Amino acid sequence: MNLSPEHHILVTGGAGFIGSNLCETLISNGNRVTCLDNFETGHLKNIEHLLENENFNLINGDIRDLTTCRKATSNIDYVLHQAALGSVPRSIKDPINSNEVNISGFLNMLVASRDSGVKRFIYAASSSTYGDSESLPKIEEKIGNPLSPYAITKYVNELYARIFSTTYNLETIGLRYFNVFGRKQDPQGAYAAVIPKFVLQFMNHESPVINGDGLYSRDFTYIDNVIQMNLRAIIATNPKALNTVYNVAYGDRTTINEMAMLLKKYLSEFDPEIGNIPVTYGPKREGDIPHSLASIEKARELLNYNPEYDFKAGLKEAVNWYWNNLK
Repeated sequence: MNLSPEHHILVTGGAGFIGSNLCETLISNGNRVTCLDNFETGHLKNIEHLLENENFNLINGDIRDLTTCRKATSNIDYVLHQAALGSVPRSIKDPINSNEVNISGFLNMLVASRDSGVKRFIYAASSSTYGDSESLPKIEEKIGNPLSPYAITKYVNELYARIFSTTYNLETIGLRYFNVFGRKQDPQGAYAAVIPKFVLQFMNHESPVINGDGLYSRDFTYIDNVIQMNLRAIIATNPKALNTVYNVAYGDRTTINEMAMLLKKYLSEFDPEIGNIPVTYGPKREGDIPHSLASIEKARELLNYNPEYDFKAGLKEAVNWYWNNLK
């Protein structure tokens, strides 16, 4: 991929899971990178090794503050906007805070990017936007009604991006992430994602709790596929590829039961006792989408997206990373 090292790129939420992986990749490519993070869900440890790099600049600030957004977007070529309050349960518990960060903060970033002359605004959208649509695979142009405040915020982001493209000529690309997992994803906290949470529980010889019967399925997407998609969004030159949204996934689905069994299998290679730990089952979680499977044809056609990691290959990489970094 021909990503010019001359680009100065802003990564919002750059100390978080996806953002820190993007920062690492861009720095290794020779880009100048500014990271904006308020460390509410991100961690300094994720980017600490980059602080001595002359091409890396950290701004400790909040996207809810327009002045901070203007400072962060100054002299920036491309924005990779990852900053958000994730988690469906968190948004159900606290919809006001989710709205302020995910919508007001998003709008601040759009305004600052427009006014600073940013070339392209690439943002993290979400598969939650498909809501109650039962059609599989999920195709970008066909969505349903949102099932949570979080899903509403991510859909509103797409609407605002579209308006800024048509009204202010700001190039935008939305990336609808499907259940991203991999290195640096936080296994702790009340709203930890299912894979790192289960990994930590298995490693501690605890039984993970599956919400429902475990037959819900997800298009789990390894972090390196997501990085590839962000880079392709930066270098896209086809006008048809701009000012739209894309699914970011592998294009396959795995049930929660299957995911848990594979985790046990891979972790038991390090600790055989893990293979004997049972999973338990609890009530279904409010706001969850039953099944998730993405069509990635649009991304293949317009961005030349070609995901390198299927679920099993990505999960094995993730398990190796957690074992070496959590023990």
